[in-house]
Amino acid sequence: MRPYEVVLILEASAEDSVVDGVINRVKEYVVGKGGKVGEVQKWGRRRFAYELKHRLEGYYSLVEVTLEPEAVSDLDRMLTLSDDVVRHKIVRISDVVAGRSRPALNIDTAEEAAESIGA
Repeated sequence: MRPYEVVLILEASAEDSVVDGVINRVKEYVVGKGGKVGEVQKWGRRRFAYELKHRLEGYYSLVEVTLEPEAVSDLDRMLTLSDDVVRHKIVRISDVVAGRSRPALNIDTAEEAAESIGA
């Protein structure tokens, strides 16, 4: 499982029930695929830097998830087909940023591997 951030931009005029509905669909999908949902942040209405689909504002939110890589493409498709979502972005977070430590390299094993290949 890998950590991801899902940034959603919804209609600026979206009601709180619509925003919560989209976030809940993302959560249900992730949990249904055996993943975990982390922090959910609602950033609110923000002005775009440029016009996007004839809109000047959108409602931003961020959902942190941990999910298998195969399930990310289905999540992307689900968000692309959603009428409430203007734009979305799914970004993989590095393990270090996500707070996970990488396994330490076993020096003995590395030396033995180098000796076995004649280095």
